[in-house]
Amino acid sequence: MRGPSARFLAVLLPVLWLATLGSAAGAIYSKHRARELFVQLEKLNRERDRLEIEWGQLQLEQSAWSTHAFVENVAAQKLRMAIPQPAEIEVVAP
Repeated sequence: MRGPSARFLAVLLPVLWLATLGSAAGAIYSKHRARELFVQLEKLNRERDRLEIEWGQLQLEQSAWSTHAFVENVAAQKLRMAIPQPAEIEVVAP
């Protein structure tokens, strides 16, 4: 049995060399893309954290604005509303 011919090796060696270079380029691109995606993930995580903090602050603000004392204070100061005297209250029956 004979070994591989010189012509076969002359074709096989450049093909294998190109395949190796292509594989290396693919590995480099994959690593670069993974780093880009990781940076994007970290930015999105920071944005998520910022939005969660803002959401918590808005919930606190909403709970403060909906308290009876706050509503009464706004009604008295901005709308100049006051609690009527007992004599001024009329009960209307259906």
